Amino acid sequence: MLRLSAASAIVLTLGLITGAPTGVDGAKAQDMPPPDDSIYSFDDFPREDLLEHPDWFKTGFLDLPNDLEEAIAEDKQGLIVYFGQKHCAYCHKLLNENFGLSDILEYTQRHFDLVAIDVWGMEEVTTIDGEVMTEREFSVREDTNFTPSLLFYDAEGKLALRLRGYYPPYQFRAALEYVADGHYARETFRDYLARGENRMVFEPGDLNEQPFFAKPPHNLDRRFPSERLLAVFFEQGDCHACDVLHGQALKEPAITGYFGNFDSVQLDMWSDTPVVTPSGERTTARAWAEQLGLFYAPSILFFDERGKELLRVDSVVRFYRLRNVLNYISSKAYLTESFGEWRLSEAR
Repeated sequence: MLRLSAASAIVLTLGLITGAPTGVDGAKAQDMPPPDDSIYSFDDFPREDLLEHPDWFKTGFLDLPNDLEEAIAEDKQGLIVYFGQKHCAYCHKLLNENFGLSDILEYTQRHFDLVAIDVWGMEEVTTIDGEVMTEREFSVREDTNFTPSLLFYDAEGKLALRLRGYYPPYQFRAALEYVADGHYARETFRDYLARGENRMVFEPGDLNEQPFFAKPPHNLDRRFPSERLLAVFFEQGDCHACDVLHGQALKEPAITGYFGNFDSVQLDMWSDTPVVTPSGERTTARAWAEQLGLFYAPSILFFDERGKELLRVDSVVRFYRLRNVLNYISSKAYLTESFGEWRLSEAR
C-alpha cells in the first residue's frame, strides 16, 4: 500500500484527477496547495533529445509470458508493458517526472517488472497470448493510440488495466495500487477512484464556454446519420486540467477551426443533465460517462456520422497531440486505417 490510508488516498486522488476541490477529512479547497501548471501546461512537440530507458527496466528477448513468470517468481504482482517513443514529450514526463518520484519508483519496482516496447520497433515480441509479431505490429494491435501506453497484466496473464497517454503522478499512483492490491478483480478503475466521492467537498463551478459548443437539449442520436462528425467534451467545474485545455490549446485557431466543423457538445460528467446518446439511448451525462468508463476530465470523444466512436482522448493532451488527432478525424483517415496505423504511415 502507499503511504496514505486507503480511504484518504482515494479521496485525495479523485479530487486531483478530476480537478474537483477536495480534502481529506473534509478539508476545504482553499486548504489544498495550488495546482501545478507544469502537469498540464507544457510543450508537447517531439523532443530533440532521445529518451533513455532507466536501467531498472527489464531487458531480454521480449518474451512476455516468460517475463511474467519471472516477475511472479520474484513475488511481484504482475507485469507492466510500456509502449513509448524516444522523442515523445509525454513519455519524457512519465519517465523523468513520475518515475523520478521515489515513492512511485519504489512501489513500481516492488510490485511489478516493466518491459519497454518501441512503437516504431521491428524486434520480435512474443505476446502474453503466445503470438509472435514485431513491436510495431503489437503496438497497433493493442491500440496504443497515445504514448506512453501501459498494459498491466496480473499473475494469471489477465489484462488488469490499460492506460493510454500520460497521467499525472497522483493518478499514476492510484493505477499502480488498483492493480497491485487486486481492486481490478472487484471494480472498475472509475469506481475505485469514485469510492471517496461521498467525502469530497465540492464547490460550484461553471464549465468553460466555447462558441462552437451546441446548446442543450443534447440530442446526439445518430441512428439517422448526420452530415457532420460529433465531438463530445466530458468535463466538470473546478477542473484545472479543463481550464488549461480551454485557456491554451482551445485558444489556437489551428484547433478551434476543426471543432467549428463538427457538432461539438460539452457535458458535465458528474451531472444529471439529460442526453440522448449517438445510439439513441436516453440517459444522463453522469450515467453515460460511467457506461463509457471515463475517469479523467477533460475527455474528448469523437463519433462518426452514424454514431460509431472513432477515437477518444482521455489523458493529458496539449496542442501537438490534439492537432494530430483532429487532422486524422477531419481527413477521414479512419475510413481506411486506425490512428496508430495512420500515425506510422504519416511519419514515413
